[in-house]
Amino acid sequence: MPPAHIVSHNPASVHAPAGGYSMGLELKQHRRLLFISGQVPEQFDGTVPEGFEAQCEQAWRNIIEVLAAAGLGVEHLVKVTTFLTDRDQVVTNRTIRGRVLGEHQPALTVVIVETVDSKWLLEIEAIAAD
Repeated sequence: MPPAHIVSHNPASVHAPAGGYSMGLELKQHRRLLFISGQVPEQFDGTVPEGFEAQCEQAWRNIIEVLAAAGLGVEHLVKVTTFLTDRDQVVTNRTIRGRVLGEHQPALTVVIVETVDSKWLLEIEAIAAD
């Protein structure tokens, strides 16, 4: 559950979002904003896991580590942008993101792109608020 100062807006006049996200999030007040640079699926030692699922989970672990370093958790995320290299991974990405976020539904964008390094199958950037 997001902190009380983060309010979700999903107007009935806009098509309901599929995949567990909010159409808009309002920050009624905040003390801090954390902008998380795109996290690629590299482990601490620089290696890249094999396969999309393992890479997606690693990118989320990296996001969680950056949040923790700031004393925050996934419930503080207000915006997440995911860059995928293959549209066939949209459903798997949604499933893993749902496991990580639980009931929390930040604003989301998913884009299909080419990555800088051909080993990476995705990259995730985020904004968190406290």
